Amino acid sequence: MANSPPILERIKTAPQSTGVYVMHDRFGKVIYVGKATNLRSRLRSYFTSTPNQAYKVGHLARAVADFEYTITDTDTEALLLENTLIKKHKPKYNANLKDDKTYPFLKIDLSEDFPQPYFTRRFQSDNARYFGPFSSAGSLRKTMTLLNKLFPYRSCTKAITGTDARPCLEYHIKRCAGPCIGAIGKEDYRDIIQQVILFMEGKTKPVITNLKTRMMEAAKQLQFETAATLRDQIKAIEQISEKQKVIAHGKLNQDAIAFARGGDEAWVEVFYFRQGKLENRDHFLMNGVADKPDSVVMEAFIQQFYDLAPYVPKEIVLQHDLNECKAVIRSWLEQKKGSKVHLTNPKRGSKVRLVRMIAENANQKLKERALKWLSDASNLGQALDEIAEALTLSRKPNRIECYDISNIQGSNPVGSMVVFENGRAINEQYRRFQIKSTKTIDDYSMMKEVLTRRFSRLISQKQSKVPNTTFTTVHSQRQASQKDASWGKKPDLVIIDGGKGHLSAALQVLLELGLQEHIPVASLAKKNEELFVPHEPDPILLPKGSQALFLVQRIRDEAHRFAITYHRKRRSKQAILSTLDSIPGVGPIKRRSLIQSFGSAAGVRKASAIDISKTPGINITLAKRIKLHLA
Repeated sequence: MANSPPILERIKTAPQSTGVYVMHDRFGKVIYVGKATNLRSRLRSYFTSTPNQAYKVGHLARAVADFEYTITDTDTEALLLENTLIKKHKPKYNANLKDDKTYPFLKIDLSEDFPQPYFTRRFQSDNARYFGPFSSAGSLRKTMTLLNKLFPYRSCTKAITGTDARPCLEYHIKRCAGPCIGAIGKEDYRDIIQQVILFMEGKTKPVITNLKTRMMEAAKQLQFETAATLRDQIKAIEQISEKQKVIAHGKLNQDAIAFARGGDEAWVEVFYFRQGKLENRDHFLMNGVADKPDSVVMEAFIQQFYDLAPYVPKEIVLQHDLNECKAVIRSWLEQKKGSKVHLTNPKRGSKVRLVRMIAENANQKLKERALKWLSDASNLGQALDEIAEALTLSRKPNRIECYDISNIQGSNPVGSMVVFENGRAINEQYRRFQIKSTKTIDDYSMMKEVLTRRFSRLISQKQSKVPNTTFTTVHSQRQASQKDASWGKKPDLVIIDGGKGHLSAALQVLLELGLQEHIPVASLAKKNEELFVPHEPDPILLPKGSQALFLVQRIRDEAHRFAITYHRKRRSKQAILSTLDSIPGVGPIKRRSLIQSFGSAAGVRKASAIDISKTPGINITLAKRIKLHLA
């Protein structure tokens, strides 16, 4: 067992020191990396049941078969080691920046005689200047196109001798200053590159000042064509600057970060302010964020993003605070920058409005991403075809049902069933299950209970409609409600959130109900998004980026979301009921009266003391005591 006595005994001997811990599953694979100022206390917390323990923590605790740790001298060392191990192992229970190794940078190699901005995916410690990372190649190329319109640097890769017989077209359309034909010398060309660097740093004012000086000098020397070219360049840069949004009276360099969450993903928006102006913005996707607090998601993003980024601004404005790790993160960033860095989580004023605006951008982009995909019928059709082919189904799975279990150390366990028809969610056919017969922490038994109840209803409806049906079972004791025809719809595919063990549990239920030949079933494991199907020892891996993978992930995430929402609702209700029981003077009879009067425990919490005192058996003194306990 993952939480067997040997692990618990080892935790007792773990040091109460700062360090990094690494958790392994039974196959030896790294599944989580974390840091702690007190290793023993942090490790023990994963195996201690609490009412507010996150869903994923319970899953993690059950998956842990072994752990190791490394003691560090400082919190900053722990932060750096944690980040290195996360990048190396990509643990499934950590929040990860998607494909962080592939983000592109704008590079200007100053060791070249005639340097130029160019595209790279490798960030190195050399004499070059790097800007980024950008979220995509397209985002970087748009920036490079803008730069080339503003500054006439060379875009060719030829060796520059200054003796070429004729220039290329770029020179004639004023996109290149012509170093190849000697039209510009090395020093003057480097001035152009320096202007590019200043522009990328947000320092447009010195660029414009320099260009105006050169324009006036050219005019004095009657070089009117050169002066006109410089004038147009100045005008273009000023127009770009006017479009930028000034957010502060000062001229700080700031990054502002906010995100929106959807399922197991977070869409992160980063706005770059240079010299007080909005210079650029970019977005990034993170996965593995389900059940993680906002502060943890923000911490993970900052670690992974600024580990890649070649530049750290003076101030970083955050949508969510970093809590206890804030000082460590700040220290690390200051070491990287070489000067003070301010991490700000504003509570009022213009910066609050700023992060809210950025968060709304992130939320809209996340919605657009999902809607864009779902609105394309060809995507859905292709996804269903790909699923049918990958799982060797006899027909396209037009109706897919997905099941998940949510519980924390066995408390308030619930199951969820979500339904997708032709690739789209059918919300009115979603179902929730309170786990009734399983009293221990056993996901497999819980899943069996949910599936038995669901498919017994299917059989009951089939039997009520078709006499002598081939669907027979000793388990169909309960008659399905005739008012809900959806119970009688047979799915073309059942997806279970879990691994091989969950698949075996589902197959046992279908076998006992006589449905194993009628309903295809597969389980989707979080590890590498593996699909397990009956009679196949090896998992099926849907291609990354495929329509099929996107759809099954969405279906699984929706089942997970629906289960967690129900679980939290029950847990909250149970917590309030427990609180009512603990109030002196409130026994089972008065508690029942309160629930009957206000409909629910939440209704009692919202009611005023005067309203509560109108409940039979409760005076104003007791009503005030109840309000005090529920506050």
